[in-house]
Order: sequence, then structure tokens, then C-alpha cells
Amino acid sequence: MITVTDLHKSFPMGGRSLTVLRGINLTIARGELIAVVGASGAGKSTLLHIIGLLDRPTKGTVRFEEQDLFQLSESAQAEFRNRRIGFVFQFHHLLPEFTALENACMPALIQRRQPEEIEREAVAILNEVGLGQRLHHKPGELSGGEQQRVAVARALLQKPDLVLADEPTGNLDTHTGEALFALMRELNKARGTTFVIVTHNDKLSAQADRILHMQDGQIV
Repeated sequence: MITVTDLHKSFPMGGRSLTVLRGINLTIARGELIAVVGASGAGKSTLLHIIGLLDRPTKGTVRFEEQDLFQLSESAQAEFRNRRIGFVFQFHHLLPEFTALENACMPALIQRRQPEEIEREAVAILNEVGLGQRLHHKPGELSGGEQQRVAVARALLQKPDLVLADEPTGNLDTHTGEALFALMRELNKARGTTFVIVTHNDKLSAQADRILHMQDGQIV
């Protein structure tokens, strides 16, 4: 589904250039669940951000089913990102004044889809992730694990082809983190959604279809 070719990324820093990615080559098949592991600073998050069109490479290409994503205009990239890619981050980024249901609906509402349709789909997904009884609770009334489940539901609402998760269990205790990872594995199998998950947890990464080890900006 995705082909990454000769991907490089450098950042200017104090008059010098800091190289973070050094010639990444990678293919991601539809329906895979991939874990990306490595020490801090290895380039894991940068790789995820470029695949998710949140950043541009210094050199190289990212193709989605043969379409070169960085040849698209910025507006076309934004449209692709919003419709085809879901994101789950270490911090859930829920809006505190809105309920779980309203937070899950937010990306689809931005797309100006019909509110009734969005709410129906959001209720179904929140039920699927075990939050059917917490629809009208605000983030402050939910546990850390429940908040991340809302974030997963939000990522899935647009029926994305790909979900990119950056340390989604990083702020959770061991039991809750394992439960969240198991949920993503279950959703991957049930929906056929492709997941790429950055994690420091070896026990969780061992459950993936494939593990990518990164070191000094390369897959080793």
C-alpha cells in the first residue's frame, strides 16, 4: 500500500544541519500491523510524521498505491491526510470541554459531513472500543486508558486506510497499555486497517506482524 524510497530528513540547527533520517526504504502492505522500535532520537517519530504528511522529507518519496504524495498540492495533501490517515499520539489531545462522543466526531465535522450520520458512526465505534456507557463523559471524567480509546475511535471515524500511532501507550500503566494495544490489534484484524505503531515496549512490539528496528535514522 505504501512505498517509502530513499527517505532523508535534515533540520537546520545553529547554523548546521541535523540529519534525522538517512535513506529509509520501506514497504507497508495493506492490513499489516507494524511496530517501529528504537532508542530516543532514532528518527521513529519523524518517519511517522512524513508518512502521515505532517512534515516533508528533505529527499525521497512516499507513494500510496503508486501516487507520489509529495507531488500533490498542499490542499490535496491535507485532504488526503484527513480522509485516508488516522493519528493516535502519546497525548490524546482531546478537547476538555467536549464529551467523548463530541471529541470522536470532531474530524468528520470538520469535513462537513452530515452530523446525524457522523454521530451514528461515532456511537458505533465508541461501542466497539468499549466506551458505549461513557459517550457523554468529558475527558476529565475518563481514565487515561479511556481517553486514549476515545483518541483511537476519533482516528477510525473517517475509515482511514492507515492509522499512525506514536507511543500511544507511553502515558499508561502496564495493564492499561497492554489492553489498548490489544484493542488496536483487534481492530486491525476486524477492520483490515493498517497500523504503524511507534513503541518502546518490547512486549507489545512482539505482537506485531513485523518489527522495524531504527538506529541513527536508518532501519537496521
